[in-house]
Amino acid sequence: MKVSEIESLGTFTCLQGEYEDAEIQAGYTSDLLSDVMGNAAEGSVLITIQAHKNTVAVSSLAGVVAIIICNNRPAADDMIEAARSEGIAIFQTSGNQFDTSALIAQHLGGCPAR
Repeated sequence: MKVSEIESLGTFTCLQGEYEDAEIQAGYTSDLLSDVMGNAAEGSVLITIQAHKNTVAVSSLAGVVAIIICNNRPAADDMIEAARSEGIAIFQTSGNQFDTSALIAQHLGGCPAR
């Protein structure tokens, strides 16, 4: 699945659309940024409720290609600007982290549909 395909999966809105349309290699769900830094795979999408500039900094260090902010949390302007500068896509969804993680995993081939 490519980054650009996230928006077509459901209730996703692209907040920062200046990014390379990379192939997503994995997903990672966490709100603890030190955990993301140590464990998120290169080329992954981060699913979180952390909607601030530090999330982008950690994502950049980890090689994350897209961030999905759950529960319709608003992204700070400086977060969006930092993501634009780093070329990291940001999406927002009304979904919670559990449902969003399952949906992304399903489209990455990690969870079979029932």
